[in-house]
Amino acid sequence: MILTLIGFTLRAMVPITLTAVGEIIGETAGLFNIGLEGILLVSAFAGAFGATIVGPIGGLAIGMGVGALVGLLFAIVSTYWKGTQMVAGIGINLLAIGFVEFGMIRFSSNAGAFSIPSEFQLTRLNTPFGLLSPVIFIALALPFVIYWFLRRTRAGLILKAVGESPEAADVAGINVNRVRLVASTVGGMLAGLGGAYMSVAWFGFVTKGMSAGRGFIALATVVFSGLNPILALVGGALFGFFRSLGLWVDTIPGFPIPAEFLQMLPYIVTLLVVSGVIGRVRFPKALGQPYKRE
Repeated sequence: MILTLIGFTLRAMVPITLTAVGEIIGETAGLFNIGLEGILLVSAFAGAFGATIVGPIGGLAIGMGVGALVGLLFAIVSTYWKGTQMVAGIGINLLAIGFVEFGMIRFSSNAGAFSIPSEFQLTRLNTPFGLLSPVIFIALALPFVIYWFLRRTRAGLILKAVGESPEAADVAGINVNRVRLVASTVGGMLAGLGGAYMSVAWFGFVTKGMSAGRGFIALATVVFSGLNPILALVGGALFGFFRSLGLWVDTIPGFPIPAEFLQMLPYIVTLLVVSGVIGRVRFPKALGQPYKRE
């Protein structure tokens, strides 16, 4: 039973961890994207649709590409057009809901869901924790790679400089808007992989409510981590654990606590984390502020 719970947790942490790590890259460069919920949803649908045409690997790639495209558009609005990042993120969330609902009506016989035949879903590996997707192992390793990148490479230092003091970075010859463009695109790509994972390698279907707050939980994970990718992995595992309790309880006959109550826990934990940690985290000084060259 414990091994089963660990397997549930590993599956549930992937979209939160990947999205949080991608957002850490963007926020390090000074961009705050609240549209993660929308990126997860639209990339889940794009990945599912792509998987039925070119196979599961292609579906994951298409989901990543769509996430990267949305991240790129967000960066263009937020940098070159000097748009309000909060409004741009909300627009992404609203657009994703309408796009996915239209897509299911247009391309699926079931207007409420878009299902992927089993032969087009990503093959899972047999482990002591159950059948696990290879994407899970990518999500476990990636935070360590990004941690090294941000702290041990010149490119990571440039990202930090752009987020902390874009004026000083500009004087040093760094193209601030171009760096932010790349950071947001990479962050959107990772969120797109998280969304495509949900449809192609986990659930096997898409609904318009599929993201179910995971994008906002990923934002809470970023706050919890203090922009540390390794702590984002810990936070993703924590939220994934609480997310999985309800599913795990359903496998235990006669369990005294209703599964529906346990399914509320991720959102309760999110509120507690944000309210308890938000004032102690030091974010980049230029976070959320478009750079205007004087």
